[in-house]
Amino acid sequence: QVQLVESGGGLVQAGDSLRLSCAVSGRTFSSYVMGWFRQAPGKEREFVAAINWNSVRAIRGDSVKGRFTISRDNAKNTVDLQMNSLKPEDTAVYYCAADTNSGRYYETPRIHSYDYDYWGQGTQVTVSS
Repeated sequence: QVQLVESGGGLVQAGDSLRLSCAVSGRTFSSYVMGWFRQAPGKEREFVAAINWNSVRAIRGDSVKGRFTISRDNAKNTVDLQMNSLKPEDTAVYYCAADTNSGRYYETPRIHSYDYDYWGQGTQVTVSS
């Protein structure tokens, strides 16, 4: 069983920064693809960023390129999302997700929510104007 717990969300003003963290309980975390997704009220779940097992490949959604950075620490079983220059449109519940199936087959992480089989409960990020 894989469990994920997000932390670091909160209420900030536009232009501020936040760092989200995700702690993962899994015996083979180092082989997981890890991703961040977000969902705003009335919107579909949106891909934010993902990183492959050894941090060689990290990708970001178009809406956050240049502002958000994903990273992981396999020794600590954590994955972080550094969010800079936050905008009101970044307001959403942010979810950490694990893809335990891709393993080390791909250098480029998956970007679709259906590729991920374990999810955290989410952490709220609210950005005010």
